[in-house]
Amino acid sequence: MNRRAFLLSSALALPYGVSAQGKVPRAPGVRLKLGLNAYSFDRPLRAGEMTLEDLVVFAAQNNFDALDATGYYFPGYPKVPTDDTIRSLKKKAYVNGVVLSSTGVRNDFSLPDSTARKVQVQLVKDWIEVAAKLGAPVIRVFSGLKIPEGQTFDSVLKWMVPDFQECAAHGKQFGVILGLQNHNDFLKTADQTIRLIQAVNSDWFGNILDIGSLRSADPYAEIEKLVPYAVSWQLKELVGIDGKEVPTDLRKVKAAIDKVGYRGFLPIETLGAGDPREKVPRFIAQIRAVFQLS
Repeated sequence: MNRRAFLLSSALALPYGVSAQGKVPRAPGVRLKLGLNAYSFDRPLRAGEMTLEDLVVFAAQNNFDALDATGYYFPGYPKVPTDDTIRSLKKKAYVNGVVLSSTGVRNDFSLPDSTARKVQVQLVKDWIEVAAKLGAPVIRVFSGLKIPEGQTFDSVLKWMVPDFQECAAHGKQFGVILGLQNHNDFLKTADQTIRLIQAVNSDWFGNILDIGSLRSADPYAEIEKLVPYAVSWQLKELVGIDGKEVPTDLRKVKAAIDKVGYRGFLPIETLGAGDPREKVPRFIAQIRAVFQLS
C-alpha cells in the first residue's frame, strides 16, 4: 500500500470526533462580523430584478460587513465571469465598505461516474480562481446530493476525499479556503461532516456551518460540535428538530459560539416566501439584539 492510500484508509477508519485534526486554528475568544448570503435574494436575482452589485449596495445600506457573492448569480454561470465583471463588483464592494467574504458553486462529488466527477472538480477549481480574483478567501462547496443506489456512505467517501484533496490543494495555490456546507444531502449530521473534514486533512478545507440543515433531536448540540471546524456560517431563521422546522433560538446559537469560540464572518440566509428586502432587515435586527452587535 502506498503512502497516500495508507493515509486515506487511516483517515476513513477514524471513529467520529476522536481527533483534533481538521479544527480551525484561531485565537481564543469571539469576534463576529455580520455577512449576507446572496441566496437570500435568490428570486429577484434570478428574475433579473437585482444584480450582485445591487446587493452590495443593499448590504451597505443595512450595515452588513460582508457579502457571499454566490457564483450562481454571475452572468453565464457555471462559466466563470469576465475579468471586467469581477473587477466591477470588487470595486463596488470596496467603495461601499463591504467585504466579499466568499463565493460558492453547486458541485456534486457523490456522482459514481469518475468522468462526471472530473467535470465537477474542474468547476470548483475554476471558481477558486474567481474567488482569488474577487479577493474572497472562501469558496463554498457541497459534498453531493445523495448516496447513489448500490453505494454506502463509506464507499462514496473513498472517491469523494481525493476529489476534495485535489481541490483543497488548488485552493492553497490561490489562497482560497474550501468551505464545505453541510446541507442535509449526502451529509446529514455533524459527525458525518467532521469525518469528511478529518479525512481530507487539509488546512485549506473547513465547514460552512449551515444551522438550518441539521435535523437531529438537538441541532444546537450539532452546531456546537461543528463550531471548531467552521470557516463561515449559514445562519438561518429555522432549524430542524426531529423532522420539524422551528424558529431558530438565537440565544442557543450564541451560547455555542461563546462556549467554543469563533472569530470571523457570520453570514445570514433567509429562505421561503416573502420579500427579502423586508425579511433580511427584520432577521438581522434580531441577530444584532441577541449577539449585541451594532
